[in-house]
Amino acid sequence: VTDGNTLLGADDKAGIAEIVTGVEYLKNHPEIKHGDIMIGFTPDEEIGCGADHFDVKKFGAKYAYTFDGGELGELEYENFNAATAVVTIVGRNVHPGSAKDKMINSVYMSAEVMDAFPKSERPETTEGYEGFYHLNEIHGNAETTTMIYIIRDHDRAKFEERKEFFQKQIDELSKKHDGRISVEITDSYYNMREIIEDNMFVADLAVEAMKDIGVEPNVIPIRGGTDGARLSFMGLPCPNLFAGGINFHGRNELVSIEAMEAGAKLMVRIAEKYAEQGL
Repeated sequence: VTDGNTLLGADDKAGIAEIVTGVEYLKNHPEIKHGDIMIGFTPDEEIGCGADHFDVKKFGAKYAYTFDGGELGELEYENFNAATAVVTIVGRNVHPGSAKDKMINSVYMSAEVMDAFPKSERPETTEGYEGFYHLNEIHGNAETTTMIYIIRDHDRAKFEERKEFFQKQIDELSKKHDGRISVEITDSYYNMREIIEDNMFVADLAVEAMKDIGVEPNVIPIRGGTDGARLSFMGLPCPNLFAGGINFHGRNELVSIEAMEAGAKLMVRIAEKYAEQGL
């Protein structure tokens, strides 16, 4: 657990520990039959750049798994389509003592941007397959304000509609404020279900492996992203497995030793099953 002051870092140090422990176990038990196993660790996963320089061909694997999920038993092969929208608001700052009919406060305009998107479509008001607009950061003063939004939806068509709606709202506000508001929208990753559906045995085998080690599988969509999504679209089908942590990205983050042990056992069992099935 954390001491309440900062993150534990279980997302995703827990996954790293499980992978390394699984490798150590296989090294110490040569009687366990398995094929070639490739191990990789990616940096900067939380900002969507973890796979930017990942060389899939050099890595040499046909199928893969990330250990980047949450609670014990989780398996995910669906994730959000994701984009980042950076809104820039340019005001006009003058001395407040002589600001009458001159000052244009960019911070006040940012409130209009916030009001342009439905309160019912925020992370704190959505669940399951429901998408959202999330104001993740805001920095500014009277002169200039920057707002960083993330846009999410599991459905690709709805995702594209969300981006179009976002652009439309900003364009209308910009027209109202003489071109002082602009936005740059950049895609981050897409729903790996598009790839995994053609390789479902990869997910099915992991489900069977969980049952083999006494873990109840919980197949759910990720309300977020993982490098497995990027890797899947790069030609390496890559579902996501539990790392065991709870309350990721918060001061109350925790992970149990038992869940981490199960993660290491799962890795070993998956390796065994691929060998048993001649994959």
